[in-house]
Amino acid sequence: EVQLQASGGGSVQDGGSLTLSCAASKISTDDYAIAWFRQAPGKQREGVACIGNTNDRKYYADSVKGRFTISRDNAKNAVSLHMEAMKPEDTAVYYCAADTTPKGALCLLPLYDYWGQGTLVTVSS
Repeated sequence: EVQLQASGGGSVQDGGSLTLSCAASKISTDDYAIAWFRQAPGKQREGVACIGNTNDRKYYADSVKGRFTISRDNAKNAVSLHMEAMKPEDTAVYYCAADTTPKGALCLLPLYDYWGQGTLVTVSS
């Protein structure tokens, strides 16, 4: 069974940084489009960042551009999300997701076969 394990969540101050990791088992992450989503209380799940499986092109939500960076760590069979200049509105449960279907610019939509369990990120002002 494919498993995605999201880790690295925690509490930071406004302007701080965190790095999340999405480690996979039973799949090779470099064969998959990988995305990070987040869901804040009372809000819909939104795509934050994604990386393609055909050309490693990266896409970001407007709200995180210039602050978040998604990258592959093939040695660890994982994908990380480095977050800096964080804001209280970044507070949410963050999920990673994986799929073999190339998605291009649609990779921020929640159309993925596999999902991790989520890790909580809290940014305090």
